[in-house]
Amino acid sequence: MAPGDVVPDHAKQLKSKDKRPGNRASKAECEPDGSFVFEAHEAWKDFHNSLRHFYEVGELCDVTLKVGSRLIPCHKLVLACVIPYFRAMFLSEMSEAKQELIEIKDFDGDAIQDLVHFAYSSKLTLTVDNVQPLLYAACILQVELVARACCEYMKAHFHPTNCLAVRTFAESHNRVDLMDMADRYACEHFIEVVECEDFTCVSPQHLRTLLSSSELNIHSETQVYNAAVKWLKANPQHHEAWLDQIMSQVRLPLLPVDFLTGTVAKDEMIKGNLSCRDLMDEARNYHLHLSNKVVPDFEYSIRTIPRKHTAGSTCMLMLGFEHITTAFIFLKCYVNSLILRLWVLFCNSWFFGPEMNSRRRHVGVISVGGKVYAVGGHDGNEHLGNMEMFDPLTNKWMMKASMNTKRRGIALAALGGPIYAIGGLDDNSCFNDVERYDIESDCWSAVAPMNTPRGGVGSVALGSFVYAVGGNDGVASLSSVERFNPHLNKWTEVSEMGQRRAGNGVSKLNGCLYVVGGFDDNSPLSSVERFDPRMHRWEYVSELTTPRGGVGVATVMGRVFAVGGHNGNIYLNTVEAFEPRMNRWELVGSVSHCRAGAGVAVCLSHVSQIRDVGQGSSNVVNCM
Repeated sequence: MAPGDVVPDHAKQLKSKDKRPGNRASKAECEPDGSFVFEAHEAWKDFHNSLRHFYEVGELCDVTLKVGSRLIPCHKLVLACVIPYFRAMFLSEMSEAKQELIEIKDFDGDAIQDLVHFAYSSKLTLTVDNVQPLLYAACILQVELVARACCEYMKAHFHPTNCLAVRTFAESHNRVDLMDMADRYACEHFIEVVECEDFTCVSPQHLRTLLSSSELNIHSETQVYNAAVKWLKANPQHHEAWLDQIMSQVRLPLLPVDFLTGTVAKDEMIKGNLSCRDLMDEARNYHLHLSNKVVPDFEYSIRTIPRKHTAGSTCMLMLGFEHITTAFIFLKCYVNSLILRLWVLFCNSWFFGPEMNSRRRHVGVISVGGKVYAVGGHDGNEHLGNMEMFDPLTNKWMMKASMNTKRRGIALAALGGPIYAIGGLDDNSCFNDVERYDIESDCWSAVAPMNTPRGGVGSVALGSFVYAVGGNDGVASLSSVERFNPHLNKWTEVSEMGQRRAGNGVSKLNGCLYVVGGFDDNSPLSSVERFDPRMHRWEYVSELTTPRGGVGVATVMGRVFAVGGHNGNIYLNTVEAFEPRMNRWELVGSVSHCRAGAGVAVCLSHVSQIRDVGQGSSNVVNCM
């Protein structure tokens, strides 16, 4: 990787100016053969005005629409041009095609009158009173322009008290667009919607769809459980067919343990349903798994993934150099509630945080207990063994105890409380050293060394073990993997990866270990492998969109994020995310500067305010 690489500025595309003359009444052009073409633009406007005049005064009309007792004289040609229903009628062999009086049943007279007026004037006045009958008529008569306008009007007038009824109305007319609008509104205002009378009247199918959404704007999964219980108690006739389906949309594993055991487990509906008891077992096993207990055959599911707003207190933090020649450190907070498409559309930015006390590249980074630890690295002059901690409550870095060995390219993992600093290198050699940091005593101590020296190693705690993945032994990149058992104080080899790699990112998701990118000696990799400890087997998954050596990796909200890195030619500022159910990586945004070898960690703390401070108004995020 050559120093000084930068990402080229994106060229701005200038829009070409429209050189066509505007509002010319007419034009005349001579053709090559000497003929003369005259075009009068105002003629169409005069023609349109004449049609409207004939309609308003009832002249030259050749058909009359009868809606109830109302008679609407008009012109077949105009109706056929604007309303597809009448076009099909008048061009068919139907008897109505020849009739001068056509009766239309089951429609609102005002709605038909408004649609006919729209056919002549291209104008329509929408009100709260007429929008539903107009939408109904526009859907049946296939006037899509009017139908879309009605949907947009109803969207603009959504309220917690009417959005569910609008959604039911839209479903009855197969207006999927309006259904989606209503569902999004109901998700955003879920707490208020649950309190409205219409909530207990929704269909079980609609309730299941609503509760399944990851977009519910809630503070706690407890609110979803209470909403489900409220509907179920109001609709006992649906228990037999729908109880388990409704409760399966509640993410019981994410409920607080005391609420799960003190309220949910005692509910008679839950106790009396076998499928619901299985859901309770899943929730209990999830909490046992989080406490590092061995749970046979435990599997993650959609119910273990936080909804967007309940996960909104998570930050992803990134530390490291812009590139090798730059001695400036960044801490960046990535607001999790704006993740994926919402982040790109709404935020699309990272926020500057306070500088660390020491400049660091190839730094080890981890978040434990809502605080972020940065360990070791290189400050541009020498290797570091010191550590500092970022406390979101104070928005400050604090120096902590130093490791016994100064090094860069280390990996950090936390298992059961302590932090493990694994491997690393200096200018002379790669290390197999492993040190353990006790947060309470602020003290480092040595544990059993790895079987193989590993610089640029990746690490993560998974189950009851700490894994060391790949790295470089001073000669070549490694495909070997080993794991540490803290109870035995012993490292043991496990199955090798399919690809040698160092400077790779490692993270865990759904009980599996993911290793992302890295370098095969000097070649950056786009391959990604997944290790299932239950099967003791590696398998390749979908590749990154671009090779990334020195990539930062973290798991947030059920996705693996890859940040920055080097693709063999330039440093990268892009961020991409892996969706395991789709087995697909997609670009989701970018960071402000290109970089490789940065540390990335996920911090569970509320982002409460962003303020401009200091010279140049650099952005700072306070995480609380």
